[in-house]
Amino acid sequence: MTDSTQHDPEESADAPFHFADNRRIDPETGEVRDSAGSATPADPAGAGESSEATAGPGSDNSEGRGQSGSSDGDSIAHLDFEPSEVTDDELSAAKAEAAQLLDDLQRERASFTNYRNRALRDQEAARVRGIEEVLTALLPVLDDISRAQEHEELEGPFAAIVEKLTASLTKTGIEPFGVVGEEFDPTIHEALMHQSDDSAEAVTVTHVIEPGYRIGDKIVRAARVAVTGPQQ
Repeated sequence: MTDSTQHDPEESADAPFHFADNRRIDPETGEVRDSAGSATPADPAGAGESSEATAGPGSDNSEGRGQSGSSDGDSIAHLDFEPSEVTDDELSAAKAEAAQLLDDLQRERASFTNYRNRALRDQEAARVRGIEEVLTALLPVLDDISRAQEHEELEGPFAAIVEKLTASLTKTGIEPFGVVGEEFDPTIHEALMHQSDDSAEAVTVTHVIEPGYRIGDKIVRAARVAVTGPQQ
């Protein structure tokens, strides 16, 4: 005896696939369907009761509350929020704290400015000390060059080398001084010889034995000179 409920596998494979839409709300019309699956106009009272009955006491009914909350046109009307008022004491404390922070910032800025200026001065002083050490080591050579120039003994390539050396010294801030005919100044001149002249009105340099050198305002070596002045 054959079971009438059996299906032929080949027939089942060829048959189209169907599924039942059991959704309560019709996705196209938005209406509530009846138990048979057809869409019927939604009853506001019945839909609400049915929805509550379906959800049960433990279900989350936030969707319904959201719809009812938005029905009055203000979605945050149910929130109990009021801005807190700032008292005079709190405002005074905040102003005092801001003034203290501003004062601390100004102090730090002044301290940093002083540190930066001091660092720049130290850097310049270190640079001058380095140049002074190099100049002190070159003084014997520069004195020989000065004597050779005085006797016009520098010619050809030697004169070009001396010119380049002088330009390099000038670029680093080294300046020679001491000229015949200028008035004697004990702060920059060192008188090795002195001659008297009744016609002289002031002590003047008559011969530069060794020129002086300075770096900016710093005298590295005074000019060694012979001077002529009135009878003392």
